[in-house]
Amino acid sequence: MLTDLHKRLLNDFQRDFPLSARPYRDIADTLGVTEEDVLSAFDELNARQFISRIGPVIPPNHIGVSMLAAMAVPPEQLQDVAERISAYPEVNHNYEREHRFNLWFVAIAADARHLSDFIRRVERETGFQVLQLPLLQDFFIDLGFQLDLQHAG
Repeated sequence: MLTDLHKRLLNDFQRDFPLSARPYRDIADTLGVTEEDVLSAFDELNARQFISRIGPVIPPNHIGVSMLAAMAVPPEQLQDVAERISAYPEVNHNYEREHRFNLWFVAIAADARHLSDFIRRVERETGFQVLQLPLLQDFFIDLGFQLDLQHAG
């Protein structure tokens, strides 16, 4: 059961998250609750897997360098390899696709050399070749959505 605070946090702070030294206190002030209430509510949402992270969405190659990559992984090894890929700090996210190249991920690094070294490390540690896909056209996908707060409980 989602509380009103959970619903407000999920709905109202998908975009324009406060950029300050104490963003959770700023949210608390906006909602008329304590900073501890906000932190506890986010912890609960995370534990219940309603959220997976709180952080910025940065367009590709605006800070450092990024790349879309794909791997062809046997289905029986896909879960294990996906978990290993997700553990790398350079990986923004990964996902399964219905294709011979069935594991796709976005990698981000400080510079081209770090990214290249990272790809070689992934190949060495997983035993699978990484298909590196260059960014030809930039697309922005707004991942925010309006929640139906009346039926979210």
